[in-house]
Amino acid sequence: MAGPETLRPLRPHPSDRADWLLQAEGGRYRFRVTAGRARTLGRSTNADFVIDAMLVSRFHCSLSVADGELAVENLSRSNGTFVNGDRIERAVLKPGDRLRVGRIELVVSTGDGAPAPD
Repeated sequence: MAGPETLRPLRPHPSDRADWLLQAEGGRYRFRVTAGRARTLGRSTNADFVIDAMLVSRFHCSLSVADGELAVENLSRSNGTFVNGDRIERAVLKPGDRLRVGRIELVVSTGDGAPAPD
């Protein structure tokens, strides 16, 4: 007869988390994105996350969480949205990625502040 199995709690993979943080170095901008609905980021006071800076469009990009993944979609026809230096139309973000709108760069992390996986 085999001995009792030892159950170990599974450590959730970072992409299984529902909360994500976007933060500019220096802490001037800090946004929490959760599942539920898409959030807009832009210069407009009607955007969900407001960044009042040059080269940021009124509605620059959209952020959403689905199945534990944070996705960004470009909404700016002229200024563009960049992930890790590459211009994107849509991308899935991971902890440690850098999202740039205008001249503002936001670092992506999980809501619990966990570092990027190795």
